[in-house]
Amino acid sequence: MKELVGVAEQVAAKLIARKQTIAVAESSTGGLISASLLAVPGASAYFLGGAVVYTRDARRVLMDISDEGMKGFRSSSEPYAKLLAEQMRSRFSSDWGLSETGAAGPTGNRYGDAAGHSCMAVAGPATEVMTLETGGNDRLANMQVFAVTAMKLLLRKLEG
Repeated sequence: MKELVGVAEQVAAKLIARKQTIAVAESSTGGLISASLLAVPGASAYFLGGAVVYTRDARRVLMDISDEGMKGFRSSSEPYAKLLAEQMRSRFSSDWGLSETGAAGPTGNRYGDAAGHSCMAVAGPATEVMTLETGGNDRLANMQVFAVTAMKLLLRKLEG
């Protein structure tokens, strides 16, 4: 958790210096990304909101993405991660959207992804999507690695 908050402090400093904002959609990290950003004093200057989009109902209610809107997408994929990041950015009118979707473990998901699979995306002035495979099935360890990796992805975009 210490590493995660350390990266969040770096992200917060960049966002504050730029007077920019962020909104977060996360799934298998269960709120760790949002929690790390909110752990930094002064978070109200940059953090606009977050959603744990863990179920189909959450996707519909929190993200306003219908089953019809999911045509051609599947959860735990790069295109879906990008859609979530873009949707958060749009819904909150934030400078940046950050998302994560995956399978923390101890087993894989119903789409055939193994435990330790996560896709994450940053949408904003710079956009990037990536997939991470930890190769492990330790749920908590994967959740933390997913969150740190997503935050580092955002930090790279902020530094670039």
